[in-house]
Amino acid sequence: MQAKAIKKYGNFSGEGIASDTQLRVCILTYRGNPSSGGQGVYVRRISRALKDLGHSVDVVAGPPYPILDEDIILHKLPSLDLYNPDALFRTPGISELKSPINLLEWMLLSSGGFPEPFTFSLRAYSFLKKNRHRYDVVHDNQCLAYGMLGIKKLLPLVTTIHHPITKDRDIEVGAQPNILRKVQKWRWYSFLGMQKRVARNLGHLITVSEASKKDISLDFKVDSTNFNVVPNGINTEIFYPIPGNIRPDNRLIVTNSADTPLKGLKYLLHAVDRIRRKRDIHLTVIGKPKPDGAIERQVRDLNLKDVITFTGRIDESEFARYYANSTIALVPSIYEGFGLPAGEAMACAVPVISTTGGALPEVVGDAGLLVPPADDLALEKAIITLLDNPGMCHKLAKAGYERVIRNFTWENTALATTDVYKEAIYADS
Repeated sequence: MQAKAIKKYGNFSGEGIASDTQLRVCILTYRGNPSSGGQGVYVRRISRALKDLGHSVDVVAGPPYPILDEDIILHKLPSLDLYNPDALFRTPGISELKSPINLLEWMLLSSGGFPEPFTFSLRAYSFLKKNRHRYDVVHDNQCLAYGMLGIKKLLPLVTTIHHPITKDRDIEVGAQPNILRKVQKWRWYSFLGMQKRVARNLGHLITVSEASKKDISLDFKVDSTNFNVVPNGINTEIFYPIPGNIRPDNRLIVTNSADTPLKGLKYLLHAVDRIRRKRDIHLTVIGKPKPDGAIERQVRDLNLKDVITFTGRIDESEFARYYANSTIALVPSIYEGFGLPAGEAMACAVPVISTTGGALPEVVGDAGLLVPPADDLALEKAIITLLDNPGMCHKLAKAGYERVIRNFTWENTALATTDVYKEAIYADS
């Protein structure tokens, strides 16, 4: 075993891997742009933190491509990019469909499915088959597609599953207005069958919270002992309290403008509607809803446009300023596998009101007010409670900041992730 390990991994031995060993890491993400959600943030931050520990890090990604620091190598695997908002569901040219993978991608989309994880995994397998000598370990960022089973035979494989997408599916299907739309939404989520089967055949799994571990184990029928719980970090170079800042009164902030029912923004809007009838209130929403989507229609129907500001996409450097101009941060999600928005607000020393959906209590702890998910009356009551108690706001803001600094750093995340890499490498030797 020792000779095999030395041959395969250079300076590793069957006796274990030294704590200061520099690993050659390949991170896979089928779409990694931060605007695609928390997974994009994860890829950028974990790659940076691993690099800072001295590891060599490459990222292999499909479009929309991740935004990475300049010293992180990005290998782009082009696809048909059928979800590009500038050419949504376009019809590919005949020359593009000469590629079997492109043809498969087009056929799956045309039948109402979501092909990106599967087709990306095939492209990633082809890339790694040619480049396996360049890496010691592969880290899959929740692709969980059949190609990963082939990659597992090439190199040690670690997989992060942020949360069970079954939660997204069930909430979105339930929110559809008629049976046809429910069937269409269910078909779109059909890739989940593949992800469940693949997850059950992988041995080195990371998830970001105890709640996700429990729910993934249950929904995917995966042995919970296969999981390593490694919480995400918060980037305190972006999210931080501005010294000497005096917060205005009656200003709320939420960083989720998505029309996705899972994020629970509609409940917050109902709460704001009732509060504004009693007192001065303003809500800043970081982002922009879909044109004529559910959130935009709700704002119009409730006539909230005078008390809500949608910022559109903002630069990272602006986050601290927006939080500094807020009295309270809201996290109204029905479910979160971790809850980056809660941690980011706490890092800015803003008092937080969050639901108890998924892992949010693990992030917030006793440093914020917790309310049941999908409960606009509870949100309303909690908002008024904090607005009427500046002393409580100050206490929660201080506790939240200290909790983040103590528990949620990307360095800690990278150190724990490195331990999982070494377990995978040693097991495969």
